[in-house]
Amino acid sequence: MVKTRLHWCQIASAPGKQQNRGTAELGSPVERGGRIVTDSWQTHDHPAGARTAGEEFFMRSQHVDQMRVRDVVAVVLAGGKGARLDPLTRDRAKPAVPFGGNYRIVDFALSNCLNSGLRRVLLLTQYKASSLDRHINVGWRRFFCRDLGEFLDVLPPQQRVDENWYLGTADAVYQNIYSLEMAAPRLVIVLAGDHIYKMNYQKLIDAHEESGADVTVGALSVPREAAREFGTMEVDGTGRVRGFHEKVAKPPTIPGSDGMCLASMGIYCFSTRFLLERLKEDAHERTSRHDFGHDVLPAVIGSHVVHAFPFRDENRKRDAYWRDVGTIDAYFEANMDLIDVDPQLNLYDEQWPIRTHHPAYPPPKFVFAGEGPDARRGEATDSLVCPGAIISGGRVTRSIIGPGVRVNSFAGVEESILFEGVDIGRHARVRRAIIDKGVRVPPGMTIGFNAEEDAARGLTVSPQGVTVVAKGQAFSADPLPHAVG
Repeated sequence: MVKTRLHWCQIASAPGKQQNRGTAELGSPVERGGRIVTDSWQTHDHPAGARTAGEEFFMRSQHVDQMRVRDVVAVVLAGGKGARLDPLTRDRAKPAVPFGGNYRIVDFALSNCLNSGLRRVLLLTQYKASSLDRHINVGWRRFFCRDLGEFLDVLPPQQRVDENWYLGTADAVYQNIYSLEMAAPRLVIVLAGDHIYKMNYQKLIDAHEESGADVTVGALSVPREAAREFGTMEVDGTGRVRGFHEKVAKPPTIPGSDGMCLASMGIYCFSTRFLLERLKEDAHERTSRHDFGHDVLPAVIGSHVVHAFPFRDENRKRDAYWRDVGTIDAYFEANMDLIDVDPQLNLYDEQWPIRTHHPAYPPPKFVFAGEGPDARRGEATDSLVCPGAIISGGRVTRSIIGPGVRVNSFAGVEESILFEGVDIGRHARVRRAIIDKGVRVPPGMTIGFNAEEDAARGLTVSPQGVTVVAKGQAFSADPLPHAVG
C-alpha cells in the first residue's frame, strides 16, 4: 500500500512551456499553465500504482484556481417544462432528458461546475422533478463533500413569499434567497441546466472581477436569423453592455460583423450584494415578469456596469459548441452528431470529463454472426452502444443504443435513439425515431417509415419527420406475416 498526500500548493508553469496533459504527474505543471491551488490535504490508502477518484479529479482540474472559487455559489436553473420536447418531457423535466446514451442534459452544466472548481451548487427544480432528483442523488452527490463546505442541494419552489411556483428565472432565485444568504458567497453564477456545452466558469469569474462589473453575461455570437430566439446585447468597444433586447424580430448586430449578433447564453455572474438588492426590487415590481432577460438586466444597464463575456469553448474544436436542444429536431440532430467520425462535441476529452450516473450494467453484447444480407447477425456500425445492451442477431446503423436495450434477431435500427430498456422485437424495423424508456416494439412492426401511419398510432412526428414513441406506449401485438423465425 502507498500513501498519497495532497497539500496546499502553488504551481506555476514556465511561460510558453508545453506540457503533456495526458501524462502529467501529481504536482507537475500542465499545458494551460498558471496558478494551481488544492483546497485541502488528505491521506489515502490504496494499492500501489492506483489512483483514487479524488486524485484523478485533482489531475484533471489543475487548470482552475480553487481558492478563487471557494466563495462562489452556482445556481443551476433546472425546472423547465421543456414543452417543445414533448413527449420526452411528459414524465421528466427537460434537464433530466437522456442525451448521448449515458448522460442527462443537466450533466453538462454540472460537469462544467465541477471542472471549473465550483463545489457549492444550488439546483432549482420545479416541474416533474422526481427523475431529476433521483439522478442527482445516485449520480452526483458523491462528488461533493459536506465536511469541506461543499454541497449540491436540490431545491424545489420554497414559496417563502407566496404560494406561487417560480414565475420566472429571477423569481426562481429570489424564492431561494434564504439559501444564498446562508451560504454568504462573494459571487453568484446563475446558469441554465438544459444546455449542452463545455465552459470554464472560472474564466467568466476572472473577467467579472477584472472589469469591476456588477453583472457579467455569457455571450455567444450567432447569425441574425437565429438571434431572434435569444436575448441579444448591444456592446461598446470595452465589452460593456449598452442595450439588451429579449427575443426581438430585428436584433442588433455586432458592429463590423457580417450579420452576426451577440446573444445571451443565460449565464450570469453577479456580485452577491448587487444580485440580492436587484431581486428584492424586482419582486416588488408588479409589472415585472420576474425574468433576468426581460426585466432585471434591462433595468440596470443604464445605472450599473454590465459586461458581456464572449463564450470560450472548452470543447477544443474549430467551431464553438453550444446547443439548446429545445425541440425534437434540434435534440435529434445534436444526438446524431455524436456518431460522426469526428463529432462536433467531444465526449472523450479526459481534460474536461462529462460525469454522470453509470448504472451497474454488464458490458454490451453482440451475438450471432451469420453471413449475407438476410443473415442472423448481431452488429452495430457508426453507433454508440451503452452498457447492458444486447444486439442479438439484429443490425444497428448510425444509432444511439441506451443502457439495457435489446435488439432481437433480424430487426433493423437505423438513425435512431433508443432510451434505456427498449426492446425491439424480431423483424421489426425502426428508422429516424426516438423511442423512450422501456418501450417494447412488437415483432414485425415498422416505425419511422410512414409518417401518416405513425401519427395514426398516436405517435409524435416532428416537422423534419422524426417519429417519437413516448414512455409507456403500448402497441397491439398483432403478428405480421414476415415476423416469423
